[in-house]
Amino acid sequence: MWYEKSAIYQIYPLGLCGAPLKNDGILQHRILKVLDFTEHIKKMGFSAVLFNPLFESDAHGYDSRDFSKVDCRLGTNDDFKKVCNELHKNGIKVILDGVFNHVGRGFFAFQDVVKNKWDSRYKDWFNISFDGNTEFNDGFWYETWEGCYELVKLNLYNREVRKYIFENIKNWVNEFDIDGLRLDVAYCLNDDFLSALRRFINELKPQFFVFGETLHGDYNRWMNDNACHSVTNYECYKGIYSSFNCANMHEISYSLNRQFGAEQWCLYTGKHLVCFVDNHDVSRIATILDDKKQLPQIYGLLFAMPGIPCIYYGSEWGEKGDKSQGDPSLRPAFLKPVFNDLSKIIKKYINIHQNSEAFCYGGYRNLLVQPKQLVFERCSQNERIIVAINTSGEPFCAYFDAGACEGTDLITENKVSFDGGLKLKPYSCLYIKV
Repeated sequence: MWYEKSAIYQIYPLGLCGAPLKNDGILQHRILKVLDFTEHIKKMGFSAVLFNPLFESDAHGYDSRDFSKVDCRLGTNDDFKKVCNELHKNGIKVILDGVFNHVGRGFFAFQDVVKNKWDSRYKDWFNISFDGNTEFNDGFWYETWEGCYELVKLNLYNREVRKYIFENIKNWVNEFDIDGLRLDVAYCLNDDFLSALRRFINELKPQFFVFGETLHGDYNRWMNDNACHSVTNYECYKGIYSSFNCANMHEISYSLNRQFGAEQWCLYTGKHLVCFVDNHDVSRIATILDDKKQLPQIYGLLFAMPGIPCIYYGSEWGEKGDKSQGDPSLRPAFLKPVFNDLSKIIKKYINIHQNSEAFCYGGYRNLLVQPKQLVFERCSQNERIIVAINTSGEPFCAYFDAGACEGTDLITENKVSFDGGLKLKPYSCLYIKV
């Protein structure tokens, strides 16, 4: 499928477009701002854009009011249709954030329950007890997402709830021609719902891509023929920045081999997980990385490891953002995109990744692991690439069995010799095709 050779650009539209933090009810056509970023996205080489929530909500998008209309702070459905048409015109796929586990208190069906209590036709859309209460004093208790009473959990076993969700997904395909979905907190969605959703989308549109947000555990639970095509690789997200900051490349090399190695016990060999170094929920990599000179190398690892690389808007030029300062600090507005030296090298990585059989489909094998250096092999049926990363500010000579005398660095297009060891410059990353 198309996503197997994709590089995704993630946008948090309420942030990028400068919308108010709370829904003020005022119609503004802010989503059209994405049109100013389309040329940049195309220039970088991204093949898909992931839009975090953009439908009518109480505040941050994950507290939905209505799945059928674009948030008034962003504009109208016609505005977003223009954006999707322009992206598709430029060969860029569109993925939407599907928030199906919970809704906001302003969700039309929940408001009906608040008003009508027992007599509401929607009371079974939620997990409610009329013997309890909450901090909002509604006269009943309801299940939430992780104890947050602003986020009301949907009863996904309810047929009417499923019908509402599936009809809106169908409308998104018909109206915007979307190509995929990210399932928010997929780890909270029950297996029966995921299976029904997968059957639905398999019949809805050929090559439709669904990936789920997962954090811990065996990702195969949510990534299989009866659930998602892919999931978020939070295990390696942590392993990447931790390995760089702690000068311990053993951590990420262990995780990558555990997940994608050739041994029978490896977990996800041959599968395509969504990999990233930051997103809308965590501090940006340019903030948490102790040595900022390592930014090109950390992205070099991201685009060479197994998976579907995803870049969060602004991080391709080194934007900073600290989670401890609140979510809005991670989701800023920008007047226009920036294209700098970091952007240039990421653009090269994207191009190499998307045109490499070994990077998109090849296996993973560690060749040399040192505290500040990592050398591994990506090998497919028709291509073999040795990835060599030096995170140190000092040169390093790497001794390992390359299985070849020389190769070509795909980044610089220079010849590279393995005779007498591979000589790595400080803060360097090589993609050596042999």
